[in-house]
Amino acid sequence: MKLESSSFKNGDTIPKKFGYKNGNESPSLIISDVPKSTKSLALIMDDPDAMGAVGKVWVHWVLWNISKDVGKIDENSIPENSIEGETDFGEIGYGGPAPPDKEHTYIFKLYALDTTLALGKGSTKKDLENSMKDHIIDEAKLIGKYAPQ
Repeated sequence: MKLESSSFKNGDTIPKKFGYKNGNESPSLIISDVPKSTKSLALIMDDPDAMGAVGKVWVHWVLWNISKDVGKIDENSIPENSIEGETDFGEIGYGGPAPPDKEHTYIFKLYALDTTLALGKGSTKKDLENSMKDHIIDEAKLIGKYAPQ
């Protein structure tokens, strides 16, 4: 399974308009090579570099029950019938990069699941990870960097 973006290349800088304080639009995501046995997809975007600044991995986006047939998620949108959870900003939906100190690395993790999840809107990353346990068929990562202005 592959996760790419037309908004930035893996390992490159995420453009400013996707930052929390600069438009806060979610980047496009391109999904390919999904395993045939997949029932749904889930996505987590977080910032492990926040551990040094705020003492935890900061959650920027949680999205699940994405159709296995979705090949692309357009900028600033979510696929039909998918559900968004709560970020560490205390908001539901995408919360873009907002490093408080220096350049941080942001990881988009896509999971192929053998089930559809019974999680309600506003659930947390922890809720999602608990629900996905024993249901992950495959996963893919996309990494971007973002620095404060």
